[in-house]
Amino acid sequence: MLTLEWESEGLQTVGIVVIIFASLKLLHLLGLIDFSEDTVEDEMEMATVRHRPEALELLEAQSKFTKKELQILYRGFKNECPSGVVNEETFKEIYSQFFPQGDSTTYAHFLFNAFDTDHNGSVSFEDFVMGLSILLRGTVQEKLSWAFNLYDINKDGYITKEEMLDIMKAIYDMMGKCTYPVLKEDAPRQHVETFFQKMDKNKDGVVTIDEFIESCQKDENIMRSMQLFENVI
Repeated sequence: MLTLEWESEGLQTVGIVVIIFASLKLLHLLGLIDFSEDTVEDEMEMATVRHRPEALELLEAQSKFTKKELQILYRGFKNECPSGVVNEETFKEIYSQFFPQGDSTTYAHFLFNAFDTDHNGSVSFEDFVMGLSILLRGTVQEKLSWAFNLYDINKDGYITKEEMLDIMKAIYDMMGKCTYPVLKEDAPRQHVETFFQKMDKNKDGVVTIDEFIESCQKDENIMRSMQLFENVI
């Protein structure tokens, strides 16, 4: 049975871990967890899609992936997304397949907006690569900055209680009440209160990126969870 301590603290760790876990689900769908040999056709095929990605050399310089890894990432991306971009509905369909026990629609919406860095309504290969580069191979501070951006729904540089509650409810809905039946209905709201007591250092009602990163770095569970996903590809 889950403990009361898990109810107050566990959702915070889940909130961080599920961001990276969700990106691995996307990799699994694209068949990219296990790399296979690449072919010279990959770069030639880039010219046939509607959205042509930037030169691999530029992406290699900007990301933490090698040229070979980028070729294989692109092959999988192209196979699932022939147009070269992913829209929000496709994103939602992907996560509904992996979280059938719950409703992942809202969380997929928030995650899509985090990957859609230029906010044009679609996730390009470049968006996809840069997000994965941070989540899978970035420093702890880079990963936490990316997580902060997800929680900062309106992108004003602060996390409010309302934004955190929206994210927590989305995670709870996605995981499914049947998965954690002992969690109370108001568990997400209780978590948000605990979250702000811990992170809102100056008690001004919002959490800045510095407060967020500092608090997460002091949390052993979050730090261990970050290490679990290193070198998966």
